[in-house]
Amino acid sequence: MKKLLLALAALLALAGCSSSGSGDAAGSGSQKLVVAATAVPHAEILKQVKPLLAKEGVELEIKVFADYVQPNTQVAEKAIDLNYFQTKPYLDEFNRQRGTQLTIVTGVHIEPFGAYSRKLENIADLPDGATVTLPNDPSNNSRALLLLAHHGIITLKDPNDELATQKDITANPRHLKFRELEAAMLPRTLDEVDLALINTNYALAAGLHPTKDALLIEGKDSPYVNYLVGRPDNKDDPRVQKLAKALTSPEIKAFIEQKYQGAVLPAF
Repeated sequence: MKKLLLALAALLALAGCSSSGSGDAAGSGSQKLVVAATAVPHAEILKQVKPLLAKEGVELEIKVFADYVQPNTQVAEKAIDLNYFQTKPYLDEFNRQRGTQLTIVTGVHIEPFGAYSRKLENIADLPDGATVTLPNDPSNNSRALLLLAHHGIITLKDPNDELATQKDITANPRHLKFRELEAAMLPRTLDEVDLALINTNYALAAGLHPTKDALLIEGKDSPYVNYLVGRPDNKDDPRVQKLAKALTSPEIKAFIEQKYQGAVLPAF
């Protein structure tokens, strides 16, 4: 009996040494990565990456969020390893406002930003005094204003200012009335307003197809790349680099091109 107990103790000790144990975010000895993402297209793309990473010995867990704040907050607090949903202007503004040091790992795709309407068939029909909804976060709010300015709907003090606000509008010949809302809410306003400026991930989730339904849309040269984002302490982790390599692989490029038909464009 004594020999049996000693053997069991040895087995338990061996199991304890070999366990990689992982909580919500991957521990230092774990081969698991937890990534926050918005549902479309980010989580969809990550699902395609899972088998590629599995071949590299890394387990990928995807946590889907409906907002743009918690994915950054939880990565900064080390509750989650990485996130994949945002552009550099949004990241820079978040870091500035929150005092965080989140950092870019790699660029993955571009989502041409668009303006949508259920009341109009052409942007030329936008009436005087029309109500227009915009995202309320600084970078996407500016992106919406820049799109309108690029098409001559409004004039901005600096048409290249990535953080332009309504205060920078120098001409509004159609007397547009702007309402700023959380980005995820914008598709729900389409029945109430004349025009809504919507991020492509939320447009796709609402059943809109940017290249077919948008009255205005950014070109293929849009600088608003969507990035995989981490922290200074984990961006060079081998597991993270394996994920970055998989996200920018030929397999994922082909998936993006075939799945989204121009609504989402590879940035690599």
